Amino acid sequence: VQQASGGGLVQAGGSLRLSCRASGRTFSNLAMGWFRQAPGKEREFAAAISPNGGTTNYADSVKGRFTISRDNAENTAYLLMNSLKPEDTAVYSCAAVYAVPRYVATQPSQYAYWGQGTLVTVSS
Repeated sequence: VQQASGGGLVQAGGSLRLSCRASGRTFSNLAMGWFRQAPGKEREFAAAISPNGGTTNYADSVKGRFTISRDNAENTAYLLMNSLKPEDTAVYSCAAVYAVPRYVATQPSQYAYWGQGTLVTVSS
């Protein structure tokens, strides 16, 4: 899993789209997840998507504002973040694990591969 990209500074109410690319020819067998860690806080789950893209899961704090998606032809997972709030400020990381087509994982311990994070800063 390569480094996540797309982070930056945005005003509250704005949007960003994060990307995470995985190398290899078996991306379609990977369940993907996005996690975030704010300064001084523990890492928390944000969103996850199954290998076939048919199942997603979101943390309550981002539900309705964030959308996780994937393009298996491009070996890339995305996290579209709308209506951003200052409390969304964090380092966002993507994670992957080989799984059956409909599997989604919400715990860090369920993932085998991690990319380096990208910083998202939301100003008020």
